[in-house]
Amino acid sequence: MLKWILIGLILVVSACASSDGGDPAKTVEQYLQAKVEADADAMRPLLCAAMEADLNLEARTFESVSGVEIKDMACKSDGNTVTCTGEIVATYGTENTSFPLTAYSVAQEDGEWKYCGEAG
Repeated sequence: MLKWILIGLILVVSACASSDGGDPAKTVEQYLQAKVEADADAMRPLLCAAMEADLNLEARTFESVSGVEIKDMACKSDGNTVTCTGEIVATYGTENTSFPLTAYSVAQEDGEWKYCGEAG
């Protein structure tokens, strides 16, 4: 009897410890933050395979502007889509320009949620 209890406990602990890939909304938030910081090393593990070829382009998105920051970001997931509110604000010369956050596609690859670009 004790043997079956131990086996059951091991199965429960294993199930709880298995990765569900984390929170897809958190993945998008981390990706967007790395993007505004032009941090390709932080972006790389967050990109889905289909986006890997675009890493350098994505990392250079805001290189011609200054003062890039994310304001009031809040993201929530619904399946393979993450919808974010807030905005990215960047300074072009002396003028601030806002880019509203939108909906983004995510996919699970190798047990982890990955950013796959804007949802279309």
